[in-house]
Amino acid sequence: MESIKDKVAIVGMGCTRFGELWDRSAEDMIVEAAEEALADAGIGIQDIQAAWAGTMFDYTGATIAKPLKLQYIPVTRVENACGTGIEAIRAAAFAVAAGVYDRVLVVTYEKMKDYGFPGLPNDVERLPRRHPVFEVGYTAAGNYALAATRYFRQYGLSNEEGKLTLAKISVKSHYNGARNPRAHLRREVTLEQVVNAPMIAWPLGLFDCCGVTDGAAAAVLCRAEDARSFRDDYVTIKGLGVSVGPGQGYVRTDYDYTHWGETEHAARQAYEMAGIKDPRKELDVAEVHDCFSISELIACESLGFCPKGQAKEDIDAGTFTQEGELPVNISGGLKSFGHPIGASGCRETYEVYKQIQGKAEEPSRQLKNVQQGLIHNQGGLPGKFMCCVLIIGAP
Repeated sequence: MESIKDKVAIVGMGCTRFGELWDRSAEDMIVEAAEEALADAGIGIQDIQAAWAGTMFDYTGATIAKPLKLQYIPVTRVENACGTGIEAIRAAAFAVAAGVYDRVLVVTYEKMKDYGFPGLPNDVERLPRRHPVFEVGYTAAGNYALAATRYFRQYGLSNEEGKLTLAKISVKSHYNGARNPRAHLRREVTLEQVVNAPMIAWPLGLFDCCGVTDGAAAAVLCRAEDARSFRDDYVTIKGLGVSVGPGQGYVRTDYDYTHWGETEHAARQAYEMAGIKDPRKELDVAEVHDCFSISELIACESLGFCPKGQAKEDIDAGTFTQEGELPVNISGGLKSFGHPIGASGCRETYEVYKQIQGKAEEPSRQLKNVQQGLIHNQGGLPGKFMCCVLIIGAP
């Protein structure tokens, strides 16, 4: 199997502010993110030969072709649930690596606040006009809560210890997000606030769950040998992995909820392509899919940042903080930055891209000597995941 390591470069990226953008349409966000990415690459929309639209709920590539006034070029709409952001980058990268196009654009977005309280369309589960909790009968928070309680039991954490461990993740996320000018929830929280917050699905309280957010992110890709004609501080794709599980977690009695098998397989693919043997030592930063605090904890173990069952020790030691050995979600993560489903993976890539360039928007957030980073983007629910892992780095 041929690798695309160092064959594709990212030469421009853009990202809107994330939040409750009541005064902005999806088209407004698409234009803003794309214009920043194109300006970052130093090109115009007329230079783009093909484009990919990453969104879960809109249909066809026309959703970006219309606001960007794309002139009859190929535009493809890509969707892989909450893993859509990296999936769109992956599709574009393969087209560039194959030599089909020289310059391509990826635009990912979601206008979730327009769907009301749950942030999801009424028919997302093919159950039109039903209440998202009372009639559908389950929630994402409920499914991740099962993972949390099972993890506590399997690894010998008391309810109090487990709850406090998850609270430390949320405190870190909000601390980082409060310093990020484009984040949705820019407010620090204390351990006491997190532990005592209103309950959503025990043990996940209000501050353990990501919010309903609008936002968009975009990227310009080209072949690595052409990248220097755009900029000197470009980054290249080092590794890329995608895994979709058989979805049997709901019916298998041996499914334990305490590890993400799809993440493990996607990471293995990406590490092999990038030549990474010890991710904790060889990565400088990571953005992981933390729709809930427990999802960050299990993702860190499933990505090989620490042994299974030992994340608590690293969380207590500050390993994943800005000052720690491997900073995780320095952006604030989905928890604080926000999670517009289609946009999250590309937005996470934006953070790592800027860190590698040494251009974090708020200087206090800039890490030192970042050469290589990982982006983890996961969709579905425990037992039925699709996962994308992307590794980018300096050329």
